[in-house]
Amino acid sequence: MPPDANVVFLTGAGISAESGLRTFRDNDGLWEEHSIEDVATPEAFLRDPELVYRFYNLRRAQLQSNVVNPNKAHYALAEFERCHKGKVLIITQNVDDLHERAGSQNILHMHGELLRARCCHSQRTFSMTGSFDGAARCICCTPQQSIRPDIVWFGEMPFYMEEIEQAVVEADFFISIGTSGNVYPAAGLVQLANHNQAHTVELNLLPSEMNNAFKEAHYGMASLIVTQYLTQNVEE
Repeated sequence: MPPDANVVFLTGAGISAESGLRTFRDNDGLWEEHSIEDVATPEAFLRDPELVYRFYNLRRAQLQSNVVNPNKAHYALAEFERCHKGKVLIITQNVDDLHERAGSQNILHMHGELLRARCCHSQRTFSMTGSFDGAARCICCTPQQSIRPDIVWFGEMPFYMEEIEQAVVEADFFISIGTSGNVYPAAGLVQLANHNQAHTVELNLLPSEMNNAFKEAHYGMASLIVTQYLTQNVEE
């Protein structure tokens, strides 16, 4: 990899699974007792907001527990960003803060952030590390308005799409880590990268649904293959 290459990473649930976070589709995960329609759509929030608040309060508490910490893959990305002379951007589908905790600086959370809340009126966001419910109010409006988790639910448009697409268009390397390849628009970014002549790489536990679109692929635990790939390419 050239030392001044423009590198864009796309990260998904697979990079955080080794940190103790139960992922969306795990049978034993926090989502098990609730379908998507129960807790992860605008309609669910209108139908039963207290269930949605309670669900995300549990996820927020889990994220901040002592057993959840960045793993070697998160640290490898942070170290690469620190040492690489070219541009480095992490586009993450994850709502956790593990990239930040590991030391990464240039991150776009396309699906929102668990430790932030959003005003239902102004759409402004602010830090929220504790539990909250329908009685909570924003800090931006007069009179104060209700707030919701700063999460992109199914049926909503991901954040930063213009910035993300521009970054992928300009990338020399597009490296996907721990993604399933079945959630759009994130799953389509590899095609955009290929169209603009980027070298595309999949680092995943198993081949994703988009694995045939990548020019290079390595499979295994994220903590191992991400560290190995970045170390080898930095040395080259």
